Amino acid sequence: MKTITLEQIEQLEKRYRTNLINCLSGVKGLNLIGTKNAEGQTNLALFNSVVHLGANPPLMGFIQRPASVERHTFENIQNTSFFTINSVSEDIHKQAHQTAARYDRSESEFEEVSLKSIYIDEFYAPFVQESPLKIGLECVDIIPIPYNNTHLIVGKIQLIQLDENFLQADGFLSLHDQKIVGGTGLDSYLSTQEIGRYSYAKPDLPLTDIQP
Repeated sequence: MKTITLEQIEQLEKRYRTNLINCLSGVKGLNLIGTKNAEGQTNLALFNSVVHLGANPPLMGFIQRPASVERHTFENIQNTSFFTINSVSEDIHKQAHQTAARYDRSESEFEEVSLKSIYIDEFYAPFVQESPLKIGLECVDIIPIPYNNTHLIVGKIQLIQLDENFLQADGFLSLHDQKIVGGTGLDSYLSTQEIGRYSYAKPDLPLTDIQP
């Protein structure tokens, strides 16, 4: 086993350090975030930092990196408040990866990577048609993290579009059966496979398997 100290981490080559630190938090969800500015220009960007923040009210969030360069997603949310979170499946993971390229503000990633934008129930921001799970959110808070100049973007869920075939009676939504992918580092994409679902953990009861 190798031990790496903070001093050594800080001396690593930038790209190496970024990749290593991104791997440490394990397998992460990958999502395409769709936005549209006030002039109607759409934007689509891949994020690996989407998190569940609460079920009542239903909140999700993601980390926006420092604004050292133009951040079209962040600017659009600041100006319009609305954004979409779209799961990445095996079928579109290459197009999703390509959205990380620094396209000009006047270029829509939807068009550049050949993904289709759609609108649901007059929601302002665009969804990814090819995504198996689509979530529309309204930004309710932007929390700065001064230590590294990032922001936690907090959104309240306004609508969900999903395939009912993968929604179970208890509200569990199977993601692996829809071939939704995860990722590690900056460029590794992983298929997912469920290895078990278990009963609610209590001190005095043994775990039991939950059958689909």
